[in-house]
Amino acid sequence: MISLSGPFTENLTSAFRRLLAFAWTQTRACAFAIALLSGVAASTLLTGLPVARYDLLVAYGVLLTLVFWLRGWESGRDVAVIGVCHVIGLAFELVKVSLGSWSYPEPAVLKFAGVPLYGGFLYAAVGSYVCRAWRLFDLELVRYRPRSVAVVAAAIYVNFFTHHWLPDVRWPLAVLLLAVTAGTSAHFTVRGARLRMPLALSFVLIGFFLWVAENLATYVGAWRYPYQMNGWEPVGVEKFGAWSLLISITVVLVATARRAGRHRRPEPSVPTRPDPS
Repeated sequence: MISLSGPFTENLTSAFRRLLAFAWTQTRACAFAIALLSGVAASTLLTGLPVARYDLLVAYGVLLTLVFWLRGWESGRDVAVIGVCHVIGLAFELVKVSLGSWSYPEPAVLKFAGVPLYGGFLYAAVGSYVCRAWRLFDLELVRYRPRSVAVVAAAIYVNFFTHHWLPDVRWPLAVLLLAVTAGTSAHFTVRGARLRMPLALSFVLIGFFLWVAENLATYVGAWRYPYQMNGWEPVGVEKFGAWSLLISITVVLVATARRAGRHRRPEPSVPTRPDPS
């Protein structure tokens, strides 16, 4: 009889458990995004309300932010970073909606130039994910080039505006992003083991799951692309690449906030609540 026990089986079991732990921690990091997307989905079932759905979602987004902060699931610094993501996202939305890239077809009071204020929470959810993942995984960037990555990330963001009038240089910028992140790795902890992943690979993986989330979001009516106005259709795979580039901006913001926090004078330690989410 062939025995299935031994070092190989033990290593395989350990790797599987670590993978499950990794997936569970990722789910916890996505808590804000999951709650927000669930709220968007639930709002489609509400009819006859005196408040527009988009306006209701603004209040829901604010409530979620307060709950996460008051429960200690996000620090004051995290909320500040998430707020910046919200503002950057709204600026992005204003330009893209004005150009017809996508739309928010429903009426709302809290809506400016075709963009409801709740649209910024969709980007805030990405910021929340990066902040929470950074803390839950005890993440550290090794051989990170903050200035070079920040410059390229800013150029990527600007190109998503200017490509409507100027040549689209996202592919050269993608090559530049690979160059400035070459040798940079994200070190993180899963089940007591310290692991690492190339930073560029993490951008690709996050971009893929953001593309999946975008499909879910458009399916429940978060916004609509022109080809979805007469019925939902999957979001084009090119958005996967776009998200893989755009996530660099959020990582730069969070990394900058983390470095600033480390450089400040340490404050007296205060007992904090555990993060059960």
